[in-house]
Amino acid sequence: MGPGMLAALAGADAGGVATYSNAGALFGFGQLWTVPVMCFLLIVAQETAARMGCVTGKGFASLIREQFGVRLSAVAMLALLVSNTTVTLSEFAGIASGLALFGVPVYVSVPVAAVAIWMLTMSGSYRRIEKVLLAVACVFVTYVVAGVMVGPDWGAALTATVVPQLSGSPAYLSLLVANIGTTIAPWMLFLAQSNVVEKNAHADDLPYQRIDTVTGAVVASVISWFIILTTGAVLFPAGVTVDSAQAAASALAPLVGDYAEALFGAGLVGASFLAACVLPGITSSAICEAFGWERGADRSWTEAPVYRGIITAVIFVSALVVVLPNVDLFGIMMLAQVINGVLLPVLLVFMVLIASDRHVMGRFANGRVWNTLTWAMVVAVAVLTVVMFVMQAMGV
Repeated sequence: MGPGMLAALAGADAGGVATYSNAGALFGFGQLWTVPVMCFLLIVAQETAARMGCVTGKGFASLIREQFGVRLSAVAMLALLVSNTTVTLSEFAGIASGLALFGVPVYVSVPVAAVAIWMLTMSGSYRRIEKVLLAVACVFVTYVVAGVMVGPDWGAALTATVVPQLSGSPAYLSLLVANIGTTIAPWMLFLAQSNVVEKNAHADDLPYQRIDTVTGAVVASVISWFIILTTGAVLFPAGVTVDSAQAAASALAPLVGDYAEALFGAGLVGASFLAACVLPGITSSAICEAFGWERGADRSWTEAPVYRGIITAVIFVSALVVVLPNVDLFGIMMLAQVINGVLLPVLLVFMVLIASDRHVMGRFANGRVWNTLTWAMVVAVAVLTVVMFVMQAMGV
């Protein structure tokens, strides 16, 4: 257990919690049916990435460079650096927002979190980092507890999960696109494959990695289901709308009590901390891999100065921006969403082409059924991305 579980749970970060909370607050249980669909898409993407890592022993960035050349790889890495830095920034904002619910000011929470994250990523052992992050991931159970505490209509929720409730409203479609973007982010593809390589998994380990991948996707989907359930059961009937995860947590208190707010806030802090720990590392690892520089949590400053330098820079810049006054965090996060929207379909095309190449993957290359599934996912993501850009252009 580890690579698949961490990659999937890291996707339920501050942006993910905000998106799922907004879906529940605006449409009640109306988007619960998307959770199994997103779970399936996540399994397809993460299994393919893990399989590529086990079979080739190389990360995604390295395979992109080998198969598509240095220029395309450099463009992809630049986009990934900008996108992941802005997403890391949003994680620090999530940490600050979550701890603010417990009375901790931003000028205390963010620096302390930044130092803790930096020390963990510099600890020099991938296995130690993985164990710590898996322990942190246990905080996600707070969302399940909060969901049970609010006393939802379980029959209506289960029905909404299996029976799609479609709507043509711009807000509904916008959240549908956002759900895709937060469930399968570009950096998650790199993370899933890189973690497998860091763990020295091989083709013989593939059955176990598949179990890990599927388990991670299912657990992450259960978490997102309970977030939508909680806000859909409480905020939607009360007509309360939210624009952030912190707002969702705060709105729960007067309706169902302080404990629900505290649980929701604790989940937000844990989710943001987990993602903030993995994002700088996977960004640096992908860039170093693409250009042939030394990388890895087990490498020292002397052995991998660029790898550790990029991690330090991403953490420092992200934390600094969050504590600056009057910073347009929403605008910065929108930039990340746009970059991710362009980058994800391109990376998925790279992935399916590599995974289908028998010269690279041998007998573990995609079969006809898996090829059909992956190309269908690419088309679906591309169409939804175009819809997102059209809606943004229209000011929706």
